[in-house]
Amino acid sequence: MIQVKLIPAIAIIILLWGSYASLHATSAQVPLPGTSQTSRPPSQSSPTSAPPPGSYLALGDSYTIGQSVDPADRYPVQAVRLLNGTDHLSCQDPDIIAVTGWTTGNLLDAVSQLKPATPYRLVSLLIGVNNQYQGRSQAEYLDQFTLLLQKSILLAGNDPSHVLVLSIPDYSVTPFGHTRDTSFIAKQIDSFNEINRRLTAQYAAHYIDITAESRKAASDPSLIAADGLHFSGKEYATWARLMEPAMTEILKRP
Repeated sequence: MIQVKLIPAIAIIILLWGSYASLHATSAQVPLPGTSQTSRPPSQSSPTSAPPPGSYLALGDSYTIGQSVDPADRYPVQAVRLLNGTDHLSCQDPDIIAVTGWTTGNLLDAVSQLKPATPYRLVSLLIGVNNQYQGRSQAEYLDQFTLLLQKSILLAGNDPSHVLVLSIPDYSVTPFGHTRDTSFIAKQIDSFNEINRRLTAQYAAHYIDITAESRKAASDPSLIAADGLHFSGKEYATWARLMEPAMTEILKRP
């Protein structure tokens, strides 16, 4: 069984909400905030030696932590399962730095404190939906995502070809999204994705477009989690399959 290691974020205050109904009563906070769990603290040396074979770090927010799905259904976990099973490769259990409700600023604070002894062979990055939800600017996203991408590359041994950036999924297709201006949400998601897509190309990392797949949930309720806001394990399985070719290519390198 895959044992996911959730690395703690230090000095981050997370607001816990009691019910889904409270989401409809406010637009100033992020939907369904939660907390990450502690596993092992990162070491305090710089990542200078060669990455361990198959080591994988997943950075993100509620989608990466798998809000409202079983831990086994998180997309990083499903990706590892594909690599180890279907592809007969060796990928370690993912280290995950992700908390529901996080913006780029929150993730940047957490990643800035991460000093692993060795770099990771694989690093994935999915962040931005809460920037959109909170009404934060594209200019801020550009600045902070640039720093996050740079840090992701550093954590991958200073090799951008070992970094996967996932586009922001579109929650306007969910029941929660339907209580808001879906057209506005979709357009804003596209604008934030244009930023992360352009930066990914600029830094020569891998770009995985999951937004189009997420929009299929508009006509397929099985792709939406029970909370009516996040995506289901079935949808996360699709994201894992989209990540699989790039991850396979990276792990097969000498």
